[in-house]
Amino acid sequence: MTDSLPHQVGPPDDPRTAAEDHRHMIRRRSLTLLIIVLLIGVPAGYLVISANQSRDSGREKEAKYAATGMTEGWPSKLQRRIYEVPVPVPSEEVAYYETNNWKTSRLYVQFETTGAGLDAFLAGLGVDRDSLERDKIAISDRAQRITGWEFGGSGSWWGLVNEQRDPAPTQDVVVNMDNPDYPMVYVVSRTIP
Repeated sequence: MTDSLPHQVGPPDDPRTAAEDHRHMIRRRSLTLLIIVLLIGVPAGYLVISANQSRDSGREKEAKYAATGMTEGWPSKLQRRIYEVPVPVPSEEVAYYETNNWKTSRLYVQFETTGAGLDAFLAGLGVDRDSLERDKIAISDRAQRITGWEFGGSGSWWGLVNEQRDPAPTQDVVVNMDNPDYPMVYVVSRTIP
């Protein structure tokens, strides 16, 4: 009965199947290390770069929203559209500040423009120069404290309040006409969210 069982072959005694030589082992380990570095190091490096970019973007946004006064530059197109403040081109000395709370949102904007720019701005509000009243300081003392604007003293001050039905914003406008060719315009646009 033992003759019917298959015979198992033992380990080969052939000396030609020698163990891996040292140079081949170094090459194999180097290739393995390179693959590990590529599989782990590249994504990790990408994550570090991405995190730094995200942190920088967050710092810029934090600075923008932590501003406690007028910021040089133009308000975004979205802000100008929401608050209906059509800052004309050309305009110089443009600055803005936005406040938001659960009750009222406000955009404070100042700019110096040309006479034609003032007409274009007023037309964008749906009014004209005849709507401006001499010596009318339409912007509240509170808004002046927030922005640092001062309308007292000498100056050719003109103002108007452009009231609109909710949800459209209401704009308080003061114009310094000391130089009629380059009037300085101050606007507070408020809306109820």
